[in-house]
Amino acid sequence: CALPILMQQTSIAYNYDLDQMGLLADVTKRAPDQIDVPARDGAFVYGFVMEGARWDTHGNCIDESRSKELYPKLPVVTIRALPLSKLDRRDQYECPVYKTQTRGPTYVTGLFLRTKAPARKWVIAGVGLILDVSE
Repeated sequence: CALPILMQQTSIAYNYDLDQMGLLADVTKRAPDQIDVPARDGAFVYGFVMEGARWDTHGNCIDESRSKELYPKLPVVTIRALPLSKLDRRDQYECPVYKTQTRGPTYVTGLFLRTKAPARKWVIAGVGLILDVSE
């Protein structure tokens, strides 16, 4: 996984302590074909699907699932590394990311996503991001 490398490169470039770094996930409104150049800081990631909820592009936050929409795709996500002191975790849910639907042993990391509802709502709903869905 490239996320530790992203954190290491940022800590070296800006002289931050690696153990004081965290990830910032910014869900854009763009599709992959709308990305022309590499991310200035961080990396563009596409392919996440959400289970248990969906991403509301208009409200820019997690929202209730729609009927018969099992694995809605997220738009392109920009992931950057920043010092923990610069990260604001208010109104965010730490969404677990898994390689597959099996979850448990395929855990990758947690990405903080914006939410208008209390984070515990998404914990109870079992909301997670999955990288590879076999339907």
